[in-house]
Amino acid sequence: MSGDDERRVTITAIAREAGVSVPTVSRVLNGRSDVAPDTRERVEKLLRHHGYRRRGSRTVRRADLVDLVFNDLDSPWAVEIIRGVEDVGHAAGVGVVISAVHRESSSTRQWLHNLRARASDGVIVVTSHLSPAVQAQLRRLNVPVVVVDPDAGVAGTDVPAIGATNWTGGLSATEHLLKLGHQRIGFVAGPPHLLCSRARLDGYRAALAAAGVPADDRLVHPGDFYHASGYTAGGALLDLDDPPTAIFAASDQMAFGVYEAVRRRGLRVADDVSVVGFDDLPEARWASPPLTTVRQPLVEMGRLAARTVLRLAQGEEIESPRIELATELVLRDSTAAPAGR
Repeated sequence: MSGDDERRVTITAIAREAGVSVPTVSRVLNGRSDVAPDTRERVEKLLRHHGYRRRGSRTVRRADLVDLVFNDLDSPWAVEIIRGVEDVGHAAGVGVVISAVHRESSSTRQWLHNLRARASDGVIVVTSHLSPAVQAQLRRLNVPVVVVDPDAGVAGTDVPAIGATNWTGGLSATEHLLKLGHQRIGFVAGPPHLLCSRARLDGYRAALAAAGVPADDRLVHPGDFYHASGYTAGGALLDLDDPPTAIFAASDQMAFGVYEAVRRRGLRVADDVSVVGFDDLPEARWASPPLTTVRQPLVEMGRLAARTVLRLAQGEEIESPRIELATELVLRDSTAAPAGR
């Protein structure tokens, strides 16, 4: 049987299993837009399941490139993710194209245009918005996608996701402060559209509930994972009539902002206000005082995302759509019992 015969039989078999016509499968293969979304999804799943190889597609002709996409790049944790992805890319002989794609549609359109031109083998999206429209375009391009710390818009989809045990991290950080004797514990939250932010906040609340400490909404302030928001939220918490004796920030960067807010008020970290962060960035151990924080394995998250997207690019199936790596509370000198105890 010729290769063309095998190809026709394969398309016919997939069409029969999907309950659609052969031309419909062809339209999906060619990236045509005149296919209903649920039909396209059903056909694409069958194509992946049967290991169907599009003629001239990247599953045959590899570009040896992976796109790594952030919402912003001016953050130390982004550097850690990049390190992990590049470790795997270098070992596999695959280049890494790093981009910052903001929520503005023009930025996203430009990135998609560039992605189409360079025919990347896969895309890793980190804490960035991945709208249903963008997901659909990536499917039409037959580009496998892996998300690190997905937003709520990606939850429940079949896009593989890499994260950390954020709820457990939030719980352990808050439990640590409670065991030291703190009752009024402030929390500086991350962006609410990110699942990791919600999980850390939920862990904080769960620890308070388990200890029988009433939740006080005034002790929770919003942030965006960056230093300035930690400074603003930390200042607002410390200026309350009954300020917290400890503050848990949902990122190290925000914790450093809290440090600044504490010092601007003539107070001392640990002696007057305990502070806990989340990430365990390299500078956490060199802060003054060294920061107690929840370590999430950022480099390993990058490595796992890269290994996963390369497996998808080679047509392999991924057993689990969501993988969470363990977090760990790292005790340093920024926490102590409340003053007077």
